[in-house]
Amino acid sequence: MRRAVRRFDPSSAGFRSKPAVGGAALGSDQNPPLAGEGTDGSARSGQLHQPERLRRAERTVPTLGQSVRSFLDYLTVEAGLAKNTVLAYGRDLRSFLKFCSRPSSAGFRSKPAVGGSMSIQHRASSIETASLGSDQDPPLAGISELRQIKPTLIQNYLRVLTQEQKSESSIKRSLVAIRMFLRFGKLTGLIEDDFSSLLESPKVWQKLPCVCSKQQVLELLNAPCPDEPFYLRDKAMLELLYATGVRASEIAGLKTSDLNLNIGYLRCLGKGSRERVVPMGKVAIAAIEEYLTNLRPRLVKPFSGDFLLLSRTGRPMSRIEIWRLVKKYAIRAGMPRNLTVHTLRHCFATHLLAGGADLRSLQEMLGHVDIATTQIYTHVDQERLRKIHRKYHPRP
Repeated sequence: MRRAVRRFDPSSAGFRSKPAVGGAALGSDQNPPLAGEGTDGSARSGQLHQPERLRRAERTVPTLGQSVRSFLDYLTVEAGLAKNTVLAYGRDLRSFLKFCSRPSSAGFRSKPAVGGSMSIQHRASSIETASLGSDQDPPLAGISELRQIKPTLIQNYLRVLTQEQKSESSIKRSLVAIRMFLRFGKLTGLIEDDFSSLLESPKVWQKLPCVCSKQQVLELLNAPCPDEPFYLRDKAMLELLYATGVRASEIAGLKTSDLNLNIGYLRCLGKGSRERVVPMGKVAIAAIEEYLTNLRPRLVKPFSGDFLLLSRTGRPMSRIEIWRLVKKYAIRAGMPRNLTVHTLRHCFATHLLAGGADLRSLQEMLGHVDIATTQIYTHVDQERLRKIHRKYHPRP
């Protein structure tokens, strides 16, 4: 009796039989066509081709982390923003991504630092490693694509920042980063509607800068001890900060070729890579010359380059290290604990105005684009305001 043999239909399961020994190619005359294919192997419309194309289109939509990486590249390459600006936007967007990763984007709170305030080393490392959405990041559990972001989500995020007692300026900067991110999504076609104009920014109150007296600044400049190994470098750094009013990032990027000690000028690159020339005083020039002659040659290494301020290992000093040194000497001199590198910049501007400098010259030395930014220092010098009141008020 002949046994019945059950035949397997390859077209019913999308199965192709293996090629015969001897190299018979797939889809040969001996193989029946797949379901959804004609006899020539081409797909029939409406069966497999259209769903597969839709699935491929869905897979090409970038995730939120990938969109942020593309946005940061756009800010660096095409927009030409400064490195510190890109890092600041990156930190703000990373916090926003953590908020979006929560289910329903609710109940998010950043973890407090261990032991209260964040250490200087941890703060420096977090600034330098603010890259977003790396390939090792876990997938988002809540919002996974840019097109899923809605105005209510951003409003809830701003409310969380307010509950965490963030300052108005920090909240406003976070909102600016999100707005630019949405405009980038509209520009690249990732979203259809840009609702960034519907988001209202918090009102930032204008605060007067913290300024120290001339005697306090003098005590700070004399804080470094001559017995310390890096006395000449730190002395030159403090004198240069007060003599020119440069920012921490600007003095960190200074090179010896940017200084002309014969005529007493330096050249620095400010925000937006704008170049300006600032004069220096005789005391600052003498401190820099002594540092260049007696200490810097001993710190130079093959990788040091032409940078002015070098660390003990020979590498260029970062703005975080400069900030740490200024805080160290401020505490030693008995200065307010909130004194920073930027406080010396405020002192430079206020003391110049008190000595009779005009606003236009001060604007050029500080590198301000708008003179309204420089005008705030006119409200700081109380003695100048008293003289104006005494001179022009009808009833002295």
